[in-house]
Amino acid sequence: MKAFKGYTPTIWFENDDRLFHGVVEGIRDTVHFAGNSVDTLEEAFHDSVDAYLEACAEDGVVPERPYSGKLAFRTTPEHHRLISEAASAEARSINQWMDEVLEDAARRTILEGRQKIKFG
Repeated sequence: MKAFKGYTPTIWFENDDRLFHGVVEGIRDTVHFAGNSVDTLEEAFHDSVDAYLEACAEDGVVPERPYSGKLAFRTTPEHHRLISEAASAEARSINQWMDEVLEDAARRTILEGRQKIKFG
């Protein structure tokens, strides 16, 4: 399913209610929709995004926007050199290398944080 007004859905099927379900990905707010066919699911997705945007406007809240995938990153010349060498050593571009390394670090941080909250 295509993005609508800049929002992209994640979709799955639930056997229990025999419906396709979806949520808007990339935002903290929960925007859920469901339908029993592609057409009804797409209509529900559009309606849910429109309702979300209307509710935000009524409440005077700026709606969340999905992440663009672009980050501005500044570092020291020495770190830039090290990052470049590490990426080159793995035959990757700096962007590819940083994406993998930062994703791994973020997942570890989130996991460790959850454990501290859950078990700490």
